Formats: sequence, C-alpha cells, structure tokens
Amino acid sequence: MSLFSAIYASISGMKAQTNLLATVSENIANSNTTGYKQASTLFHDLITQLEDSIGYSAGGVRTSVRYNISQQGDLMRTASATDLAIHGNGFFVVQNANGDVFLTRAGSFTPDALGALVNGAGYTLMGYNLASGAGSASSGLSSLVPVTIDKTALAAAPSTAGTFTANLDSNASALTGSPSFTNYTSKTSIIAYTHLGDPVTLDIIFSKTGENTWQADIYDDESPSAPLTSQTLSFDDTNGKLLSPTPGTLSIPVPGGNTVSLNIANMTQLASSFAVSAASMDGNAPSQVQSVTVGSDGTLSYVYGNGNTIPAFKIPLGNVVSPNNLYNLSGGIFQVSEESGDLIVGNAGTGGLGSIQSFELETSTVDLASQLTEMIVAQRGYESNSKVFQTGSDMLGTLINMIRA
Repeated sequence: MSLFSAIYASISGMKAQTNLLATVSENIANSNTTGYKQASTLFHDLITQLEDSIGYSAGGVRTSVRYNISQQGDLMRTASATDLAIHGNGFFVVQNANGDVFLTRAGSFTPDALGALVNGAGYTLMGYNLASGAGSASSGLSSLVPVTIDKTALAAAPSTAGTFTANLDSNASALTGSPSFTNYTSKTSIIAYTHLGDPVTLDIIFSKTGENTWQADIYDDESPSAPLTSQTLSFDDTNGKLLSPTPGTLSIPVPGGNTVSLNIANMTQLASSFAVSAASMDGNAPSQVQSVTVGSDGTLSYVYGNGNTIPAFKIPLGNVVSPNNLYNLSGGIFQVSEESGDLIVGNAGTGGLGSIQSFELETSTVDLASQLTEMIVAQRGYESNSKVFQTGSDMLGTLINMIRA
C-alpha cells in the first residue's frame, strides 16, 4: 500500500541522515588524529516497481560509508626523529602483538620498554635489519623484524671501508734499499676497529721505488714485523693522477676484524710535500646510541656517543592496487581485503612509493568547514523525513477512524 511505503521510505531517510550525522561526528572527533582519513556517507536509492492496481510503492534510501584512504594529509613538523610521515603513496608496515601485519599512515613512533618503535595505537614498526644483510624489499615480508632503538646497550661495529687521499712528493728521491717499517719515504696512520670494537692503528707507509712508482705498505702498529698488505702504485707523469691499482682500492685484513676496502683513487703525485687531505674509516668502538636519523629512503641510522653514524635498519613501505578498498580498523590501521588487492612491499622512493620524512607527522584529512555544512544538511534532511513520517501517520490514523466509523 502506498501509504505504508511512504512511511517506510521516510524511516529509511531518517536512518540515512542519522548515518550521515554519525560520519560527521566521527570526522569532527578525529580532526586532530594523526593519519586519520575522512569518512564520507554515500546515499543509494531503493526503487520499487509500480503496481497499477494498488498505486505507487515508494522505495527509500540506503547508505554506505567510504574512507578516502588515498588522500594525502598535510605534513606537520615535530621535534622527534622517530615521528615519521610519508610524502606520496604508501603505508608503513606494522604488526600487532600476535604478529599480524597491517598498514598505517600514523607514524608517531616511540621506543617501548624493549626499544621497539611503537605508534600511539600500539602497533610495532617493521623493517629490515641491515646487520643481518636484509637491506631491501627484495628480502620479502618474512625478513621483516621490529625496528628497535636501545639507548642503554653498548654496541661496536667493525670497520669495513675507508677513504684515504694524499699527495706524494714527485721530487722525492727513490728509496735506497728495500721498503720496510723503518725504511720509507712518507708515513701516516689511520684507525680501524675490530669486531669487538678494539681500535687498531694502521700505519700507512709509502716508499718511492722509481720514476712515478711507489710501494704502499700497511702495517699493524702493534705488530710491524710484516705488512698486512703491499701494493705497487703508479702515477701519470703528466697530471700526477693515480693510474694503478684499478680500481683505486687497498684491501687490508684488519687483525681481529674485517678486510677493509680503503679507497685511494684520488691520491696524487705532484711537486709538493707529502700531505694528507682525507683519512676516514667506518666502524666504532663500544658506545651507546645517543640519537637516530631516518633518511628519505627509509634508512634508520644510529648516532653513537663517539660521533659515528651507523645504518641499522631499512624501513620499507607497503601499498595495494586500490587503497580506498582497504579495511579501516581502529587506531588508523588498515588491513588488506580482496577488493584492495595484495600487499606489495618496496623501498621508499622507488616503484611509485613516496619518501619518508623524519620529524614530521601526517595530519588528519578532515575539513571542518565542510563537516559543519554536512551536519546542517543531515539535520534538515532528518527533519524533512520526520515531517513525512508524521504526515503519513496522521493520514493512516484518519483512514483507521473512517473504517471504525
């Protein structure tokens, strides 16, 4: 009966406007929530067929809620290096206490009691441990581990690479006798570190053996009986640049440590006294972590008390084909669904993924002005549907009274 359908349609209209008001309420409540994505209420009509013998039967309306997950919020500056935001596409990969994997844009991470980086909703940031050799998304989801910062523990890093640049005096006389720890043309030293963080002084000795030709010998200062490595160097007699070895590196087996690759490619032989312009070596003695840095590519590095900076984790980003079809869960967390497509993990700044910004957080995408307007629209719509309901009820009452009479 058309009268009953009008009442049912108005009821569905009031319910729809109530749902609209609910999303408006949720949006306004989360206008300052980090990484929150604004919700929208979509209205869909319900059409019924005409019935010639009875009259028109009104349908009604139903609603669905959609979150604009792919919308980028503004980035807000903060004072913490572990406050992370994504400029562009992608999500941080996080896990809960049960080890289930989720996605989020809420990057307000802080170390918990165990040093793991956890956001405000209690989800742990996942990354690749560079010390274990898993340094990129090619390692897969199974290689992801909690990103940790333990500022109380001591840590040492063995030396693996260094850079050495110096000028050798082209006017120096060729050495008389065989090069040795005590018989040389020029000498300097550099510090390397063992696996346990012990410093090892490496004496770098250069001996001119002929025209444009030198011998480089590396000694352990504490045990100089024999060189750790020896290498013949040759220079161009026109511009004084290093010709060999090619590539310009020295491989030095550090006692108790790794074999260090020392880059000497920029060494020269010019008519000037011996002078060292650059001498650096990675690795560090036992030291506590004082702070961290996070690069735009997701590399999280420890900054130790001795000033050394050591890369520790690589933070990847995840994405899906249809982000707006992710399941939206409490705490700014998203879960993969059949409609969203499978989770793809990649390194920040590659494959269409955005860059990671340290000292920043992504703000809510809620537009308060539009939400206040939507609230008025919901109120007016509800009032109008209630008028229809009241009118239909009055008409139904009139009809019932006529039957009784």
